Amino acid sequence: MRSCMQATSSYGVEIRKQNIPIRHTLRIYRSAVSYLIQVYTEAWGELSEISNAKKRFNEAEHLVHGTKKNQARYDFDLHFPKLPSYLRRSAIQHALGSVASYETRRELWKNGKLTGKPKLTQENHAMPVFYREVMYREAGETEDAAYLKLYDGHDWKWFRVRLLHTDMEYLRKHWTGKKASAPTLEKRHHKYFLRFSYTEEKNLSKTVVKAQTICSVDLGINTDAVCTIMRADGTVLGRRFISFPSDKDRLYHVLGRIRRFQRQHGSRQTQSRWAYAKRLNMELARKTAAAITTYAAENHTDVIIFEYLEMQGKISGTKKQRLHLWRKRDIQKLCEHQAHRKGIRVSRISARNTSRLAYDGSGPVVRNLENHSLCTFQTGKQYNCDLSAAYNIGARYFIRELLKPFSETERSLLEAKVPSVKRRTSCVYADLRLLSAELASQKAA
Repeated sequence: MRSCMQATSSYGVEIRKQNIPIRHTLRIYRSAVSYLIQVYTEAWGELSEISNAKKRFNEAEHLVHGTKKNQARYDFDLHFPKLPSYLRRSAIQHALGSVASYETRRELWKNGKLTGKPKLTQENHAMPVFYREVMYREAGETEDAAYLKLYDGHDWKWFRVRLLHTDMEYLRKHWTGKKASAPTLEKRHHKYFLRFSYTEEKNLSKTVVKAQTICSVDLGINTDAVCTIMRADGTVLGRRFISFPSDKDRLYHVLGRIRRFQRQHGSRQTQSRWAYAKRLNMELARKTAAAITTYAAENHTDVIIFEYLEMQGKISGTKKQRLHLWRKRDIQKLCEHQAHRKGIRVSRISARNTSRLAYDGSGPVVRNLENHSLCTFQTGKQYNCDLSAAYNIGARYFIRELLKPFSETERSLLEAKVPSVKRRTSCVYADLRLLSAELASQKAA
């Protein structure tokens, strides 16, 4: 296990509405990328033979940019005479990446390893990078502004750009003194942003398994997440139900409107509505991830445990089901990043039977048809099904990690004493208690 890793965070700062030529800049940059995609598609036969990435880039630049020592083959400089060199290189990098990706996918398709013939479109969504000093300059430390080099339709000039005060306050509070990468222009929902990236070295928890405190998480349907704070002997220190009902209501309301609209007008005109639903879904994922990592950090946990999500292949089901699965995936991704920033590890276990089996070892549960958040155990006991699953998730992690150091012979002896831990996909919380008791008795002996 790595004890130290790099964590990269990014933050978008909104550009205040004002009369600056961002659209002109974006248009000429994307035109340059489209032109270069055409060039590199044509010249790919010779570029693909250069395996070294730096040498390939240099050759790609020589094809389009003339110097005293180099006669360019294509007239890129005539079409884009005043394009700053840093933007030209950024456009070359983007175009090369697009063509390389397309050619790789085309080969896979030709060999029958990819379904659907890939397309190389020149209508791109490339965004320029504003390199420091030459394209981007900071204003005063307390100013909510920056200087950008933009194209006004005739020439490239420096413009003072006003930035949203709340965004700048956040950066000053959390990132002062940290080195940021060159900002990238970003467009979201008809607004423009400067996206800054920060890289930090983070030390992750090195606590031994027996001394660990974990946060096991079930991403359920009934609640957004159920978290359980647990120790290696099965002691439960806390639990939390995380739910954002108003956000979910709004999302499901939008999905209902989409269904009604489809019945009346067909599915072709629902693209913008479906995009809005996806944005609401992502916002719900962000809120849930933040709540999970905050709870885990408050309880000084060493590891956050999730179920392993199988996301390969096409995701089938209703729009609601697909959104739910995407949300689970996004929550895990966001949590992993946020947890690493706090020094917390993230681990995953097999999802099989975690919800189907009761945590007390009594066997399969029966879901309550009237109240989907409840289930009935074989003993007749009613319990929250997501909480039971969260107990099982934490238990599976500890069973796996506690057994790891043992040799095959030692493990076989333990499994003879506690047979239920042998089959990992049917392990539940009660099995961890049994294993913990057996390990404790062996130590005492």
